[in-house]
Amino acid sequence: MEAAEAGTRGAAARRPRAPATLKEQRDPRHGGRPRRRIEENQEAAVFREVVSFSPDPLPVRYYDKDTTRPISFYFSSLEELLAWAPDAEDGFNVALGPPECRQPPLSSRRPRTLLCHDMMGGYLDDKFIQGSAAQSPYSFYHWQYVDVFVYFSHHLVTIPPVGWTNAAHRHGVCVLGTFITEWKEGERLCEAFLAGDERSYRAVADQLVRIAQFFRFEGWLINVENALSLAAVGNVPRFLQYLTARLHQQVPGGLVLWYDSVVSSGQLKWQDELNEQNRVFFDSCDGFFTNYNWREAHLERMLGQAGERRADVYVGVDVFARGNVVGGRFDTDKSLELIRKHGFSAALFAPGWVYECLEKGDFFQNQDKFWSLLERYLPTHSICSLPFVTSFCLGMGTRRVCYGQEEAVGPWYHPSAQEIQPLFGEHRLEEDGRGWVKTRCCLADAWHGGSSLLIRGLIPPEVGDVAVRLFSLEVPVPPKIFLSMVYKLEGPSAVGVALELTTGDAGSCHVGGISALTERSSRRSPRPLRVPPTKLARWVSRCGQRLSGGWVQRCYEVSLRGCLLRDLFVRFSRPPGSQEEENFTCRLGEIQVVDANSLLTPLPQVQAVTVSHVRWRPATSDGEGGRAGLQLSCTLHWAYLLPRVRGFRIHCCRGTGGGAPGGGPSEPEKPTLLGLAFVNRYRIVDLVVAAAEPGRDGRVEFLVEPVPKEGFLVPRAQWGRAAMLYSTPRT
Repeated sequence: MEAAEAGTRGAAARRPRAPATLKEQRDPRHGGRPRRRIEENQEAAVFREVVSFSPDPLPVRYYDKDTTRPISFYFSSLEELLAWAPDAEDGFNVALGPPECRQPPLSSRRPRTLLCHDMMGGYLDDKFIQGSAAQSPYSFYHWQYVDVFVYFSHHLVTIPPVGWTNAAHRHGVCVLGTFITEWKEGERLCEAFLAGDERSYRAVADQLVRIAQFFRFEGWLINVENALSLAAVGNVPRFLQYLTARLHQQVPGGLVLWYDSVVSSGQLKWQDELNEQNRVFFDSCDGFFTNYNWREAHLERMLGQAGERRADVYVGVDVFARGNVVGGRFDTDKSLELIRKHGFSAALFAPGWVYECLEKGDFFQNQDKFWSLLERYLPTHSICSLPFVTSFCLGMGTRRVCYGQEEAVGPWYHPSAQEIQPLFGEHRLEEDGRGWVKTRCCLADAWHGGSSLLIRGLIPPEVGDVAVRLFSLEVPVPPKIFLSMVYKLEGPSAVGVALELTTGDAGSCHVGGISALTERSSRRSPRPLRVPPTKLARWVSRCGQRLSGGWVQRCYEVSLRGCLLRDLFVRFSRPPGSQEEENFTCRLGEIQVVDANSLLTPLPQVQAVTVSHVRWRPATSDGEGGRAGLQLSCTLHWAYLLPRVRGFRIHCCRGTGGGAPGGGPSEPEKPTLLGLAFVNRYRIVDLVVAAAEPGRDGRVEFLVEPVPKEGFLVPRAQWGRAAMLYSTPRT
């Protein structure tokens, strides 16, 4: 989905405006009415609409029937699964890209951590692909501890909502959907595709592979929770082997896991361990997810069964603590302690317990508490690619901010917009114990997005500074990198704030260049960049300045050779001459580490913006003389190479009219942000526009702004544009 599809469906009669050239296209897949486009110049296309209140219907699988907002979907039957073929409408749910590089990789033998997200049946606020106005949504942000994310529901085929996939992939986490059969209906379904010849189960496996490949997630948790006939259970290993082999061929990092439920006789008989009764399924795929009612004796018995594949056994932990479990809820660490003691991987089921069962107002505090109790059993993962840019946005907020400028007020939730999250928790000075630093996410203020990182700490009189490690990295560094930090101190504090980093082995790592580094134990402090290179003006334009809202940006330049960048710290030092205990509160708005050469690479312009799937509805009075307005819904498509961007910002300019025949266009206006997109398409829903006056065209212009990975604003000349002229029907 790296370029917009050529065919889209029109929604109303269109007519050209002379003397422009008219192009007409039809979409044979949908049987839509003609779409007419007027080419005005190379930068923008103009589409003409005659307002009609009888739109082409949109398929309910892909769109909310009330609003036409694009939604994630699932399959409830074999017939739906086998009938699926990639369609233009599927494009909204395609992930931005594969998982980012991280260390150690999933293929290492280190015990892993799987998070199985099961919440109230699934497909809640997260089903709205372009986000929603949810007031208090669930958000997960402790990604640096997690290897595999499973989106779980009780539908036959659970396709992970793309917001979860984008957020997980941005942190290098593998994503799985769920294939589940249950109860009597599950028996019937399994008999239909497993009890016959290989063509039946291969057809199902082929579809599961196509779905994972198309939507860009990594694989499947297979969960058969119903009895099987001898014929059906005999084919399960063959089904798993075929699915696993095909997935490995077609999907990088493909993964198939089997849940502990059915045994080799076909009985539904949870074992709470890997043993001879279910070993055949483990041998046929990539891993085994045990049931939850185990004891340490189960783990001890599994050591011999797992052999060298110990890390492929994911010992299940029900965070709700249902049944006879070792520990759940805030005692989940008791389960983790035993699992890690024996070297197994862990599968944490439904950690959303902290959201579902505790006070919503204390959600962030409770979630941080839950994961901090597990921290010693959860190895940290390292990011290993550049550019590394984060605004600490959780993909939610009470307002939207763009580089310090407020753009919209009101609650919003958009998981795809979540940026890379740091290590959270409390850190104390080892040599003293009184000095400390605490980090937590905060929605009260933001530099870019909807949230920032709040850091509080104390510097005792006998020490000069305290520091907190925010990110674990393992990045092969190019010859020259630029670093940037946006922050602000709250209150009267004069504490110094600086970025610090660690590098690889000093024997093979040369550090030098314009900004020398000063050794400070194992950490290095880059000196601020004092004279920004003119060629990099788009990136460094705010460096060293006091910005709106009290924010400050510091930039650094570092030359390295043969080095690995290991960690990023923020150090807080007492003011010169101070001998008192220093309390401080600092808010981080953004951190960036970018390759200097990548900043010199020009970005392409957004191309070929088109408009389709138009729907008109009458609006309530617009307050201008009581004249009724219109609500416009439509879909934008465009062409752009997705690996170049973090996403797109969609804007509009609503003109009052296109002028009388022969007249000029209306005056330009400041664009209004409509929302964010993470594929080459965006659905505009119920945009209020003025009704066209008789004899005049109404006009609305759409703008598609690319958001580069390097973290700077792109000039408007490189945005994509499309305009729509609309008129009332002739009587």
